[in-house]
Amino acid sequence: MRGKIFLKKFFGFIIFEIFFMSFTMPVFIFYGPFTNIRDTLVTTAMTTFTHQYIVTTFLSKSTIEKIMKINRIDAGQSNMESINFKNNHNNSIDVYNVSGKHFDGKVILIHDPTRVEVGLSDKFPKEGETTSIIAKNKGAIAAINAGGFGDRSMKGIGGAPQGFVIHKGNLLYSEIQDNNKKVDLIGITKDGKLIVGNFIYKNIFKMGIKEAVSFGPPLVVNGKGMIKTGNGGWGIAPRTAIGQKSDGTIIFLVIDGRSLKSIGATLKDVQDIMLKYGAYNAANLDGGSSSTMYYEGKVINNPSDALGERYVPTIFFAK
Repeated sequence: MRGKIFLKKFFGFIIFEIFFMSFTMPVFIFYGPFTNIRDTLVTTAMTTFTHQYIVTTFLSKSTIEKIMKINRIDAGQSNMESINFKNNHNNSIDVYNVSGKHFDGKVILIHDPTRVEVGLSDKFPKEGETTSIIAKNKGAIAAINAGGFGDRSMKGIGGAPQGFVIHKGNLLYSEIQDNNKKVDLIGITKDGKLIVGNFIYKNIFKMGIKEAVSFGPPLVVNGKGMIKTGNGGWGIAPRTAIGQKSDGTIIFLVIDGRSLKSIGATLKDVQDIMLKYGAYNAANLDGGSSSTMYYEGKVINNPSDALGERYVPTIFFAK
């Protein structure tokens, strides 16, 4: 009898604690003293289409707007004239592990920037393929996923790219209808300069761009970080980014996420890693379940997609 009474009290206590925590935890997170936790949750939720209710239920529109404004990224664009390096055509490629308080990732350094190209799915632009399949088809040594894409069918087929795609100096795809519109550019010139930022679309074709996708935001521009306050406004997630050192070396970066071992990184985290590796220019690429790094025949990170690798339309790769 006493055992049954004890069990009833025990389970009653557990149920009480669950209800108590369900009411007090949101109050603690959203109105407690730890604003970094609140801001991270808000920026993570508000950059998704399905989880915004997590914060809109507890915070006013004006409060959310204030938080998003604090965690912002300044605008900027690469100055081509300030990028000066002598390409020594060093064929070496180096791989390093990176880590932070809540993430693990990989960095690849490609010392000859002219080796880097945009790779496209063989089913482009109707469907994507995994980063590793595209890389193998292109004979790549190293690769990362590149630009974003629309997937209106919601079947995970990595549909048509967002913005535009340039390969070998040719415009292969564009959804831009206004030539005077400002668009995000992550491009590599014929002489291996990485150009990032927001540019007028028609001017891009006067810059000698050989390889490009349209994505962002830029994180390092002309040697300076673009995130001055907060975490960058995109919350925590798996990340992919590309950068270039002042000596021309291209930096591939992928951060794992959505796991107990590696939750993910903020854009500020990515910016800090790029600056640590000497990036003069760097930009964010498509992240989340798309984030994948390939090296010497295999995927070397842990993509968060439930099926292993997500289908994407474009990659950056080096042969």
